[in-house]
Parts: sequence; C-alpha cells; structure tokens
Amino acid sequence: MKIAEVSERYGLSSDTLRYYERIGLLPTVTRTESGIRDFNDLDLRRVDFIRCMRGAGLPIEVLIDYMELVQQGDSTIEARQTILLEQRDLLAARIAEMQKTLDLLNHKINVYEKAILTKEKK
Repeated sequence: MKIAEVSERYGLSSDTLRYYERIGLLPTVTRTESGIRDFNDLDLRRVDFIRCMRGAGLPIEVLIDYMELVQQGDSTIEARQTILLEQRDLLAARIAEMQKTLDLLNHKINVYEKAILTKEKK
C-alpha cells in the first residue's frame, strides 16, 4: 500500500508517516524498485498501533524505545510488557482525572439548567 493510501486510511499525514520512519518509530518500510514506499500488513499493524498509542497520549520517546525492543525480538518481551504496564497505569490515572473533570462539568451544567428552569418559571 502506498503512503497516500496509508495516510488516508489512518488519518495521518504522509509527512507524519515519513517522520515516524525517520526517527525509528516506524521501522524502515520496504520500497519498490522506483523507491516508493510499499507498506505491507505488518507495517500497517504498526502504524495502527502507533496511531492508537499516540492518540492515547503516549510519548514518542516511549514508543521509540518500545519499537526498538520489538525489533530485538522475543528476548525483550518482559521489557516490552513493563513499558506497556507503566503506560497503562499512567493512562488509567489520566482517565480518572478526566472523569473527575467530566463529572464537574456535568454538575455545573446541571446547576445552570436548574437555574434556567427556575428563571423561566418566574
């Protein structure tokens, strides 16, 4: 699959995909004889993983470390799991904080809705 197709499929710009490849986040993508990137199924799964993790707020540096470990093979499984466990805990904490904010917003909205209804009844 060409970079434009990958870009459209995952909602990432071609520049972002090239950047990910350049910094080692996305291992080198195979190229055609004419030098055009040709993303295979493994590349697409990696792009999807990266997109998902970035969307959840994982830092690029953490993902680079993780992908380097992936490239090293099965001897790094425990280290990869440790990274994912740490990131899961951080994400869970952020979700809890966001839930508190959502609860506060909902409370404030309810207060204003009640105030508006009270005002309309007068």
